[in-house]
Amino acid sequence: HTHTPHTPQDADGREFKPQQNAVLYFIDGCLGQSLRTITEEGAMDLPPEISVLLLSLSAPFLLYAINQLPFLQDPQVILALVVAALTTVFLLANRGMKSAAAPDPLFYVFAVFSFTSVLSLTNALQQDGFIKGFMDVYVGKSGTAGLLAARLGPHRSRTLDEGGATCRRADCVLVLPQVEPHLSSAHGILLSYWEGLVHFLLLLLIIHRMSEGKSFRNLALLWSGSMVAAQTVLISGMIVGKYNKNIPPVIWRSSLSLIGSVWTAVKLLSRPRELSIIPADKLEVLQRRSLLSRPVDLLLTLCLLGNIAFTAFRGFVVLECSLDACFSYIYQYEPYMKDSVGFPKLTMLVFLFYAVPLLWACVLGLLTPGCSWMLDWTLVLAGAVAQAQWTHLGASLHSRTPFTYRIPKDEWSQVMVLNLLSLAVPVLLALRCHIRPAFFLQSQPHTPTTNGRKQR
Repeated sequence: HTHTPHTPQDADGREFKPQQNAVLYFIDGCLGQSLRTITEEGAMDLPPEISVLLLSLSAPFLLYAINQLPFLQDPQVILALVVAALTTVFLLANRGMKSAAAPDPLFYVFAVFSFTSVLSLTNALQQDGFIKGFMDVYVGKSGTAGLLAARLGPHRSRTLDEGGATCRRADCVLVLPQVEPHLSSAHGILLSYWEGLVHFLLLLLIIHRMSEGKSFRNLALLWSGSMVAAQTVLISGMIVGKYNKNIPPVIWRSSLSLIGSVWTAVKLLSRPRELSIIPADKLEVLQRRSLLSRPVDLLLTLCLLGNIAFTAFRGFVVLECSLDACFSYIYQYEPYMKDSVGFPKLTMLVFLFYAVPLLWACVLGLLTPGCSWMLDWTLVLAGAVAQAQWTHLGASLHSRTPFTYRIPKDEWSQVMVLNLLSLAVPVLLALRCHIRPAFFLQSQPHTPTTNGRKQR
């Protein structure tokens, strides 16, 4: 009998091309081997943070393969790669946390976001020219068109559209994924740096403390505040800014990130905090002191009031207040707030409607003893303000921002000082709350006793 080799087919009954077979071997070689190594009995156990680090560092190779090989851009292949990567995340999580009877579900959230943080860092490095060939498919219309032109050659017929590039020629139809042009904006680049460096480091530290059985609440709340602020501005800016032609793919991806970070914050805030044990008499003495007898708190209160005034003023500026001071500020000091990308305006509005009420609450917390919520919410506020200020200030200086919207040289030092002070005040407040938390602890009421026994 003549042996007929079996030809692999997809779900629609179409035969895979040899290049697609190479894709399957690539997936099996890069990700399948790691799966087998993880699940083998007797395999060397790695600390969870090292396992997550190694998995996250595979993200650039995956991006490079998708960007360079057209047959990897097939939706089914991309789905296979995503499923394999996420499966590896969960297997690594279970393998690394097998000593725990019931691993914290937040560990899986942190592991997945570690992977996406490296994707963000890859984008930032390519946009600033440090690397190339990783994100060309996603940088926008010009980047996609150039990539396709190089692949097709000058004598091939082709059609391009902005929502997702499609090239047609005699022997193939190539459909590229939806682009995310905001990733190449100054805001997107600075946000990618923050996610790829600050978030990635925070997540690895959180995973390390989780594996050691130590408290990770403070670091996780910092990350949650930063992530919520980043995704809130990104989603809102995509809807009202000039990149609103590519809303669907960004909304799905960013909404999942926002939901994950909000769920993490809610999960942490619903858990009881481990508080320091301070004798009741000492705690009562500390909390009886007025604000004038606490110079550090007095200075922080004045700084918070100044920060509230500055934040509210910038909110009125982007709302096009008719005051001469608002008009002069947006044209002479921070013209970046007029940029049509929409992100700087949404950043100021988020500050106005969310940060200002929290800042007022913090002033109240410094005046009133026993506000234990200050220990958590100052961390959320510090993470959110630090991320937003970094992205806003960095984008107003970046070369991708048009020159007319950058900070003028004559007012550069003043704008920098004001923005850095606005960033530093919430961070210093969070440090004060955790270095000396006694004022914010709730005192336990004394229970009268009779003959050495408590009264009912």
